[in-house]
Amino acid sequence: MPYGGNDWLALTQEPVLEPEIAICDPHHHFWDFRTARVPYQRYLLHELMADVGCGHDVRSTVFIEARAMYRPAGPVELRPVGEVEFVQGLAAASASGLYGPCRAAASIVGHADLKLGDRVEPVLEALQAASPNRFRGIRHTVTWDPHPEVESREKEGVLATPEYRAGARVLARMGLSLDIGVCFPQLPELAEFAQAVPDLTIVLNHLGGLNRVGPYANREEEVLSAWRGGIAAIAKCPNVNLKLGGIGMPRFGFDWHARDKPIGSEELTQSMAPLMRYCIEQLGPDRCMFESNFPVDKVSFSHPVLFNAFKRFSAGYSASERAALFHDTASRCYRIGAA
Repeated sequence: MPYGGNDWLALTQEPVLEPEIAICDPHHHFWDFRTARVPYQRYLLHELMADVGCGHDVRSTVFIEARAMYRPAGPVELRPVGEVEFVQGLAAASASGLYGPCRAAASIVGHADLKLGDRVEPVLEALQAASPNRFRGIRHTVTWDPHPEVESREKEGVLATPEYRAGARVLARMGLSLDIGVCFPQLPELAEFAQAVPDLTIVLNHLGGLNRVGPYANREEEVLSAWRGGIAAIAKCPNVNLKLGGIGMPRFGFDWHARDKPIGSEELTQSMAPLMRYCIEQLGPDRCMFESNFPVDKVSFSHPVLFNAFKRFSAGYSASERAALFHDTASRCYRIGAA
C-alpha cells in the first residue's frame, strides 16, 4: 500500500493548536494526472478544501504551477496558459464561498520560459489575460545537478545566461514575481542572479533545494555546510524571499513517508527546527513564509500535523514575527487581494 493516503494519514490525529492564527498558505498545487504514478493523482478544489478545512485558520492560498492542464496544441511557449485558465476557474469557485471561508488560489503563479528573453513578454501578457485579477508571477525551476540520479530541469549555468536574465528583466518590468527552485549547490549562482536583477521579487522554494539522498546521502556535515553557505549568500540579496517547507519530500532524507504510522507534530517540530531556525536567522521572518507544498508533502504528514508543527516551532517568536511567517510575508509577496 502506498503511503500518503488519507486512510494512512488518519492514523495520527491531533487537536489543532492555536486556531486563531491567520494563515496564508503560499504554496500548493492543483492537478488531475490521469496516467501519472503519483500518490495523489487528483488534487482539485474539493481535495484542498478537505485539507485546509481541518481547523487551522487558512484564509487564503497561492497556487504554484505544476505542469498540469497545459493546452494540448498551439505554440509551445503558450501552452502553459491553459494551466492558469484552469486554476482561475477553481479560484472563482472558491471565491463564491460555497466551499468554505478559505479563498483558494487567491493569487496564481503560472509558468513561462524565461529563456525566451524579451520574447517572453507576449507569453506573460497571455497569462495575465487568463487571470486578470489573480495572476502574480511565474515559476521557472532551474534545478541542475551533475549526478544523473538528481532530476535536472535545466542546463548547467542557466541563471547566468543573457537570455534568462533578459526574460527576468521583462518579468520585473511588468511587476511580476519569480518563484524558483534550485538544487542547493546552485544557491551561490542564484545569489549572483538576484544581484543582477535587483528589481525582481524572487521567491525561493522549499528551503533552498536541500537534498540528503542519492549522491548526497551519508555526507551530512558536508551537505549542510554547503547549504548553510548558500542560504547565507541569498540572505544578502534583499529581493529574495524563502519558503519554509517541502520538508516532507523524500529527498530531504527523512523516513516519514515509509512509516507504518504518520509522524506527529512534536517529532516533526524537533526534526525541522534546525533547518527552519537557520533560515529565519539569516533572512528574518519578514522574508520567510511557512508553506504546505500540498499534495506533494502529503506523502509524509497531514495538513493539521504540519501546521501544528509550524506553530510549535514558532512559539518562541514574537506575535509580529509569527504573523509574518504564517501570513504577512506571503500576502505581501503575492499581493493577496490586490486588484
